Amino acid sequence: MYRYYKPTTGKIKINGIDIWKLTSRQVACSIATVLQENSSDFSLTVMEIVTLGRTPYSKWLSNSNSENDKKIVQSSIDRLSLNKFENRHLNTLSGGERQRVMVARALAQEPDILILDEPTNHLDIRQQLEILNLLKDLSITVVTSLHDLNMARSNCDEILLLKDGFTLGFGKPNLILSESNISEAFRVKACHELLTPSNSKQITFHLH
Repeated sequence: MYRYYKPTTGKIKINGIDIWKLTSRQVACSIATVLQENSSDFSLTVMEIVTLGRTPYSKWLSNSNSENDKKIVQSSIDRLSLNKFENRHLNTLSGGERQRVMVARALAQEPDILILDEPTNHLDIRQQLEILNLLKDLSITVVTSLHDLNMARSNCDEILLLKDGFTLGFGKPNLILSESNISEAFRVKACHELLTPSNSKQITFHLH
């Protein structure tokens, strides 16, 4: 989806245009990606890394950033509560802190589509909730992989459930995350338990 692998069948389109017919810069202005594992062996500060999010908008051979770029970068840092880390090098931060930096860099790109691979990985419970609440408040399309099914059901508008790389279901969480679908996808016995007093449901799992 972010032009890492070229499809052998079908097409991936943004606003009706095949992404492989766009320039790399055009794709970078439309799609931002946060991967699960990011390199931490380079000596850039948090501010410098988040500023990299503005690269697709920079003029050819220009390293300067406009006042607007600086405002966008600072806004991204503020939203992820990274102010106290601005001058810290990435390789001095914890895994969860690095993950927040990468999300901030992606937001600085001002994309139309944000793709995240396990964005809550390495984060404690509070940070997980903060990231997910932030993502829900964004006025852009967010595509993310989540292995916590209860978290996915509570936060996603639609879910694509895969089994062995093939689609098992796509649609509203309550329909797709049925006991039968989950049992088939993960080879476990799944059941929905009612939580009181909220009357909300939680998915629990047991081995066959």
